[in-house]
Amino acid sequence: MNEPSPRLVASDLFDYVPRPAARPHTDRELARLLALLADCGFRGGSIALGHGRDTASKEAATAFADAWHGSGGLLAAVVDWPEDAASWLRQARRLTRPAPDAWVVAAASVGWVQLSRRLRHSTDWDPRRTFGFAAAGDSRLVTAAGPGVLEGMRGATADGRVWTVRRGWVVESDGE
Repeated sequence: MNEPSPRLVASDLFDYVPRPAARPHTDRELARLLALLADCGFRGGSIALGHGRDTASKEAATAFADAWHGSGGLLAAVVDWPEDAASWLRQARRLTRPAPDAWVVAAASVGWVQLSRRLRHSTDWDPRRTFGFAAAGDSRLVTAAGPGVLEGMRGATADGRVWTVRRGWVVESDGE
């Protein structure tokens, strides 16, 4: 492939996305994320779980995996990624190769922006079948990722509400 890499230059990225540490997930957030997946028809389905390498993201991913297994769901893949990498292509392929029913993301903003761009550029990943913890529900992240990259992605806020990416904005509601 001779197309340019979708990787953002750090100086461009930091205009939009702060580098705060990912916060620990909440019980309400996890419960809403599981309910959202069920409401969208993915109960018991095959999920590819992706997460950053920071402590909060790893703990959120572990909690999700335990709850998903406990509800009879299958994990098609569990993939982690660094905040900074040459291209994130290996991680993108590992997330999409098993052709899961949906994806779940627990990650800090910088790494997720970069990986989401790689997923959109190089795989058949669909953000409309992707669900995230609260950290991914930030309009600055959506802007940094670029037009259409995260359109339709949904997730749970820390207080148990639902966020959805619509027309480049993160819109929060009490449910879908």
